[in-house]
Amino acid sequence: MSNKTSIIGFKELRENADKYISAVEKGRTFTVVRRSKPIFKMMPVDEWGDEGTWETVVDFRRQDGKGGIHMEDFAKMLRKSINGQKRKISK
Repeated sequence: MSNKTSIIGFKELRENADKYISAVEKGRTFTVVRRSKPIFKMMPVDEWGDEGTWETVVDFRRQDGKGGIHMEDFAKMLRKSINGQKRKISK
């Protein structure tokens, strides 16, 4: 199947949802319109459903030593990372 996006009406989607879900599972993408205006897009997601949006919280590869890190150090790193994210959101 083509990677090209097809346009379908919302009523068509409601009446034939199983058909379109099956097509999306096979890689198709659809823009759904209502009254000639796009309202949403249906597209396949990756296996985890995250669309590649993973974010690194703690990178253990950067840690010194062969035995890993202590849990207390890990907790400090995690708190620091979470607090930094809260600051970015509140700005």
